[in-house]
Amino acid sequence: MPRKLRELLRDLEKAGFRNRGGKGSHRNFEHPSGARITISGKLGDDAKLYQEREVRQKIHEAAR
Repeated sequence: MPRKLRELLRDLEKAGFRNRGGKGSHRNFEHPSGARITISGKLGDDAKLYQEREVRQKIHEAAR
């Protein structure tokens, strides 16, 4: 069962990413290390596989 977008956003915030806002259903997150990611969709939507993969990759990248 795919995770919800709200869960991915929560993971990003726990990892230190800050929401820089966005336009429409897009949310831009930035980490103090310089890592950036854009997530699109409504909070209750199922996350797509590529979104889950990208979130994991960016969190790992920011932790270095």
